[in-house]
Amino acid sequence: MTASPNAPGIHATALVDPQAQLHESVSVGPYTVIGPHVKVGAGTTIGAHCVIEGHTTIGRDNRIFQFNSLGAIPQDKKYAGEPCELVIGDRNTIREFCTFNIGSPGDSGVTRVGDDNWLMAYVHLAHDCVVGNNTIFANNTQLGGHVHVDDWVILGGFTVAHQFVKIGAHSFTAMCSLLFADLPPFVMAQGQPAEARSMNFEGLRRRGFSPDRISAVKAMHKALYRDDLTLDQARARIAELTAKHPESAPDVEMMLSFLAQTSPQRGIVR
Repeated sequence: MTASPNAPGIHATALVDPQAQLHESVSVGPYTVIGPHVKVGAGTTIGAHCVIEGHTTIGRDNRIFQFNSLGAIPQDKKYAGEPCELVIGDRNTIREFCTFNIGSPGDSGVTRVGDDNWLMAYVHLAHDCVVGNNTIFANNTQLGGHVHVDDWVILGGFTVAHQFVKIGAHSFTAMCSLLFADLPPFVMAQGQPAEARSMNFEGLRRRGFSPDRISAVKAMHKALYRDDLTLDQARARIAELTAKHPESAPDVEMMLSFLAQTSPQRGIVR
């Protein structure tokens, strides 16, 4: 069922367009403004003084804190009013002062956030960003347009990613890191510009990676960063790991797929 603007969970001072589709269980705080093309799923809570506009779809059981701007038009001079979208999945926490823009016609037209993400204060997602599941973005993480972030990524506070950068699963950045190149899966990076420091071994242990899989990740790190190999030589070395570490086959495939998609112009964090 869709809640009416006068539903019990919607504060009397909130301005909810009659055409907006909010599940009857959604709560909306004081002075929040919700536009006509917004859809919000069951159990989601929206704090005070938020603006949710554009063609924005928000899933179930999200916690959206006060002072957020979701679904505004992209900060792209080429944008000419096309009906692009922002799509947010389920069970995300979105803290204060975040800005998530809709997509642009120059890409898929959709800015997308998956499920179970923890997005802290002042996070910015520019147009056409794609964020996977189970990520953590610390305060002031800033993503330029078209950035793709895979599952289980942790970005330290004030991390900045250049447009079109790809960030691989299980990777990690330290505070104030600047990403001008793609960050491969599992890699821990730090610096301005960011450089690879190690692999995210502690994160992998917490997520239940077996010793055999972690050994394979260590071997990937050695091939990419310690043995003075070209990227093509490193890829060939990594492809051989499944023979010695059978459990690691999905991890090896993920790394090889990521490296194959990296453009020579952008390269990877080294």
